[in-house]
Amino acid sequence: MKRISYIIILLSVIAACGGPKSSKAAVAPQEPAVQDIQAVPEGPDTVFVAMPIPPEVEARMRGISYPDDATIALEDLRYLQLSYIDFNGESQNGELVCNKLIADDLVAIFRELYIAQYQICSIRLIDEFGGSDDASMAVDNTSCFNYRPAVGSQNLSNHALGLAIDVNPLENPYVKNGKVLPPEGTPFADRTQSFAHKIDKDDLCYRLFTAHGFTWGGSWQSLKDYQHFEKTK
Repeated sequence: MKRISYIIILLSVIAACGGPKSSKAAVAPQEPAVQDIQAVPEGPDTVFVAMPIPPEVEARMRGISYPDDATIALEDLRYLQLSYIDFNGESQNGELVCNKLIADDLVAIFRELYIAQYQICSIRLIDEFGGSDDASMAVDNTSCFNYRPAVGSQNLSNHALGLAIDVNPLENPYVKNGKVLPPEGTPFADRTQSFAHKIDKDDLCYRLFTAHGFTWGGSWQSLKDYQHFEKTK
């Protein structure tokens, strides 16, 4: 039953993340060592940029990811447009908001992930999900800034500072005392199993983020947050 549940969830995730548009199966990406990465395969729609928050993006964030009582200034945040490879192996453009302190890191990391054809389900602002981290994770969306408390706490999360990012959260769930977030990620909580889009210490995503000075939630002792990378000030 566990394997059947895993297969059902995997198929639904593939469908949501640009699932097959033809009968040609997506090929698992080869993951080069960080030092092997040479140059971005530029295309007419490839984009890796960071900029101050544009007025139209601010309008989307106000009252959702950026509430009226937010203590972080908009001037301390950056809007990123990033190309990525979806689960069907096709190039897409996504968007993130992050702290200006990690904007250059994220642009460099996602450029290198793109070069390696590393697959990401989607990269959309949390505002498209009404600011709901649960809704975003359930559809395997990669996100960064969201002015909210940490799970199970009244203290602000590093996401509220734009200093944390969650990558492919469904296959890389938050796990603590038997609680799995998102619940749809329960089949992926057993990290002894092999499956696509799993972040571990051999994974390119882990190697790139840690090379840029980020801490991985999968290394924490009190809980495991396999999707989560953060960088303190």
